[in-house]
Amino acid sequence: MPAATPDAAASDPAAPGTSVPSVALADTASSGNAVGAPDSSAGFHASPSPAMVATASASRRVHAVVVVRPDGRAPAAFHLKRTVASLREQTRRPDALTIVLCGGDERLRDVVTGAGADFVVTASASTGFAAATALASPELSPGEAVWLLAQDAAPEPDALARLAGALELSPSVAFVAPKLVRWDDRSEIVSLGVGMTRYGRTVGLADGELDQGQHDAREDVLGTDVRGILVRGDAWRELAGLDRGLAGADEGLDLGVRARLAGARVSLVPAALVAVAGDGAAGLPAPNTPQRRRRIVYAERVAQLHRRLAYAPLAALPLHWLSLLPLAVWRTIVDLVRKQPGRIGPEWAAAVVVFVRLVSIGRARRRIAATKRIPWAQLAPLRISQGELRERLDDEPEVAIGGHRRGDLRFFSGGGAWLVLGALVVSVAAFPALLAWPVLGGGALQPLANTVAGLWDEAAFGQRALGLDTVGPADPFASVLAVIGSLAPWEPSRALVVLWVLALPLAALGGWMAATRVTERPVLRLLGGATWALAPAFVVALSQGRPTAVILHLLLPWLFFAGSVAHRSWSGAGAASILLAAVVATAPSLAPALAVIWLASILVAVVVRAGRGVARLIWTAIPSIAIVLPLVWNAAANGRLWGLLADPGAPWAGPQVGTDSAARALLAAGIPTPDLAGWTTLIPDGPTWWVPLLTAPIALLALAAPLTQRWAVGTALLVVTALGMGTAFAAVGISVAFLQSIPVAIWPGAGLSLAWLGAVGGALVTLDAGLAPRVAFVRGIATVVVLAAVATLAVPSLTAMTRRTATIANGPESTLPAFVAAQGRDDPDVGTIVLTPQATGGVSAAVVWGASETLGGQTTMLSTRTHPTQQDDVVAELAADLVTSSADDVVAGLSEVGVSFILLAPAMPTESDAARTMRLSASTALNQRDTLDSVGDTAKGELWRVIGEVAPRPQEAASVVGIAQLIAIGQLIVLGIALLLAVPTAASRREARRTPRVVGPHWQEGR
Repeated sequence: MPAATPDAAASDPAAPGTSVPSVALADTASSGNAVGAPDSSAGFHASPSPAMVATASASRRVHAVVVVRPDGRAPAAFHLKRTVASLREQTRRPDALTIVLCGGDERLRDVVTGAGADFVVTASASTGFAAATALASPELSPGEAVWLLAQDAAPEPDALARLAGALELSPSVAFVAPKLVRWDDRSEIVSLGVGMTRYGRTVGLADGELDQGQHDAREDVLGTDVRGILVRGDAWRELAGLDRGLAGADEGLDLGVRARLAGARVSLVPAALVAVAGDGAAGLPAPNTPQRRRRIVYAERVAQLHRRLAYAPLAALPLHWLSLLPLAVWRTIVDLVRKQPGRIGPEWAAAVVVFVRLVSIGRARRRIAATKRIPWAQLAPLRISQGELRERLDDEPEVAIGGHRRGDLRFFSGGGAWLVLGALVVSVAAFPALLAWPVLGGGALQPLANTVAGLWDEAAFGQRALGLDTVGPADPFASVLAVIGSLAPWEPSRALVVLWVLALPLAALGGWMAATRVTERPVLRLLGGATWALAPAFVVALSQGRPTAVILHLLLPWLFFAGSVAHRSWSGAGAASILLAAVVATAPSLAPALAVIWLASILVAVVVRAGRGVARLIWTAIPSIAIVLPLVWNAAANGRLWGLLADPGAPWAGPQVGTDSAARALLAAGIPTPDLAGWTTLIPDGPTWWVPLLTAPIALLALAAPLTQRWAVGTALLVVTALGMGTAFAAVGISVAFLQSIPVAIWPGAGLSLAWLGAVGGALVTLDAGLAPRVAFVRGIATVVVLAAVATLAVPSLTAMTRRTATIANGPESTLPAFVAAQGRDDPDVGTIVLTPQATGGVSAAVVWGASETLGGQTTMLSTRTHPTQQDDVVAELAADLVTSSADDVVAGLSEVGVSFILLAPAMPTESDAARTMRLSASTALNQRDTLDSVGDTAKGELWRVIGEVAPRPQEAASVVGIAQLIAIGQLIVLGIALLLAVPTAASRREARRTPRVVGPHWQEGR
């Protein structure tokens, strides 16, 4: 490309396209200062190099370079037309114009053709701004300047005149920069100077501020945005233009730093305005799409790391280079804590790119070394200190003009604290004996492991505590129990007792917090907390001893609280992901319903919110998938996928409704047991037909929720209710687990808890938004009626322990005899085969390792299998030989597999004649064996000990240990990410205060 040279018109003041300077300049090559315009260099004491100082001239020839890149969604052709038109309207027009067209967009080509440019350079679409300016910039003479523009940088008519005048009045200035304003609103500043912290972080000095002239007095800066800068020809040549290794970010800052190191200055001209649209042809694009936001993060990080290596002292360069990847790991954690997981991928890509791009780093360092004339220390006054940076962050307004400011939670003033305290009093009155019990028993309750290490060992992949040599994944519920038991490390089983005592107040607290997402009215929040704590499925589970149902009911309101805002907050998404994983682990039967809700929320985010928040919603399911994937894989490999729906923990065929129409009517009323939630035992001879009607007020209010102003929220909650009811109806007809020879149906209370959540929420919506102000007194009446009805329904369950009809009891510390438990506490590999006579005359056999069966040691791998395995055959043969007098040498087989004890347990309650016959026959056969030593009759049954040496329990294979470690690492990484996302930060709290606490006020679905 031929160089543009000055012609006769360039020195003729009357010639078009020139301007006569208002101040005549003297020769300042030696002093570096303009006459009458002394320079200030912000503490710099070195004079600019002779090459940096312009000679006096009547007019400086300006060569404008416009880079055109059709990158992004912006209407580039429209922007380019305005930019070309603005160049024609300049009061001081450029002397030469070069347009660099990157790519083959035909619309842009037509605009470029008609622009009247002196030169048109074509380049590939991947050509960056720095490379494009290098292609277009001629060999400028000392009296020339280059004006860097892009397709979306439209200067005001007097912009070039003001820039050129400022450049001529300050010979020590390498380049001047305009004030960049928004394309469609010149009152908002896009950029006016760029600073840099000690660690290389770029800081915009006025980015995004309303232009009120508050920064117009600022002149000296460290750097600027690259768009619209006017650079002296000699400085452009000496500095070798823009650094191509910056990936399109911080190009003006880097040019300013290098100019400062060369002894020159960088100055602002706030009176010169250039409107920019953020196409991304020069500088960073506007962050209006996820793709652009990722590009911005990548470019900024590449530029920061590139500059760090380019500016670092030679001795520190290897350390900086080696720290790139470890620093990426640390920044990954920081991004998670800051709730910015979308930055992780670009950050790693930037670190890897800079790590391998050593040639570019070397070129940048040579460029700095060739022009550096002053020490780095003299740039310190222009850097942004940490205090100034914090002040800038703190000055950000919490609430935009016209925005929302969240009110106080009013937990104490609104009566929430009194509700929780009252629930605690009711709990102590309902379960007074629990305070003295060390272990809970009865129902599906069992003791927990004795140590925290034992709790987490039960939650890991490997050998299970039940079965001859059962190896596989633990039920995810074991992890939930491990967390609970770890709260009382000195006595883990005590934690479950305390949880039972605190269950009612915790449920009231959770219900109250969930109600804050539905209403601002204190009375309705109290109603939500009270009705949630008194839910029929919950109080029945408390009295019957169903730990999974109790824990689920405590988790669900918090899942609603966090999940309802997961689409707008990474804190909410992180908390919801952990709670969802715990809910799925506790009640696998709810997984299908929750999956439907999850998919529906994603669909709503795509359709209503144009995809905003979809990534957060997708994340909420990732921890759940991570914790259940090993169990799903094992179930698929063994053909028992239906077994994944089984209730975890100890199988218990407790009382629950059947499958006939009357039973389903009870389920529709939210009652999971055939005794009408205990009313048939409370008044056995009285009428009870009215009991199911006690839930009618809540049901009617919930059905009316879609008819209110907040119809969207009401409809969503009604769908939740329907999904919960559907789950409960399906559960009672499915039996996928077995207790010895008895099939155990799935507990329908899990579905009823989900349905109750939706019904209570819908009722609150109706009471909050469905009543006109003139009939608001109806709200109070309806609140009293609902609360009285639900409280009446809960009376039998809350008085069951006092009336001695509750199933829960003071549980034993071990399910095995004390003799075995004493040895098992010291040696967890002590094996016991438990023989239980069956009602049909057979015998059930199970192998237990350690001091006791534990709640966390239970596994659905055994309780849901429908086909015997090879180990089952071995155990069955051993059991048959043990109870048969004619069998020989059976005890030797026990010794070989590590079993030391034989326990003949009592038969199931109401022992049949066949079971009694089997028990007596088995006892006789075992007493006749010389290789067994009878320990005696215990509360747990008759016990025998194997005489002689017993082989150790088979150890886990090395491959099993390796798999366990990989699974544990993967799950811990996922859960660790979720925890980091869930932890609130100052920024996330500020953001939360800008959004309403109530979700979906009236018809506004996007909230």
